[in-house]
Amino acid sequence: MTHFTDLIEGYYRFRGTEWQAERARWSELATGQSPKVMVIACSDSRVDPATIFGSRPGEVFAVRNVAALVPPFETGGIYHGVSAALEFAVTKLEVEEIVVLGHGACGGVNAALTQSLAGAGIGEGGFVANWISLLDAARDKVAAEHGTGAEGQAALEQEGVKVSIANLMTFPFVRERVEAGTLHLHGAVFAIADGKLRVLGEDGRFAAA
Repeated sequence: MTHFTDLIEGYYRFRGTEWQAERARWSELATGQSPKVMVIACSDSRVDPATIFGSRPGEVFAVRNVAALVPPFETGGIYHGVSAALEFAVTKLEVEEIVVLGHGACGGVNAALTQSLAGAGIGEGGFVANWISLLDAARDKVAAEHGTGAEGQAALEQEGVKVSIANLMTFPFVRERVEAGTLHLHGAVFAIADGKLRVLGEDGRFAAA
C-alpha cells in the first residue's frame, strides 16, 4: 500500500458517491466552467478552499501557493503562475469576486517572520525564501510592533492578506474592473485551531464572519 493507492481508493469512493449524486452537474461542467469567485489560498494541506467554503464543483476557481501570496504586476521574466491564473480568471472567466484566503499556523508566514530561510540555497528553501520575500516590508512592520512570536505570527498572517490585495490592484485588468464595480476583492484568514473565519472589513480590520 502506498499513499497513491490511498488516493485511488478515495477516487473510487468519490466516483461511487459524490460523482453519482452530482452526475447532472458533472455533465454540465464537461462543456465548460463559469465560476463567479476566484480564491487565492495557501498550498497548506489543511486549508482546502472547497472544504472551508463548502463549495460545489465548478463554483470556485482556485490558485494555491506558499502563504497565499500575489506578486505585484510585472512583465519581466517568463513564468508567472499566479499572474497567469489571475489573468485567466478575470479576463476570460470574468469572475466577479476574488478572495485572498490566509490561514493560521502558516509555515510560509512563519519563515518570513522569523527569517529562518535567510541565505538558504536552492533545494534547501531558497525558492521559498525568494517567494516569501514578498512579505519583507510587512514583516519588518509586524516584527517591530508585535515581535516574532505568536502575536507577530497572527499579525503577519493578516498583513499578508493585505499585501496580496494591494498587489492585485497593481494589475491593470484587475484595477479597471474594481474601479468599474464589476470585480470585488475580499480578504479572510481561516484559523485551523478553532475553525473560525475572520474577514477583512472596510476599516482594515479582521472580524469573525
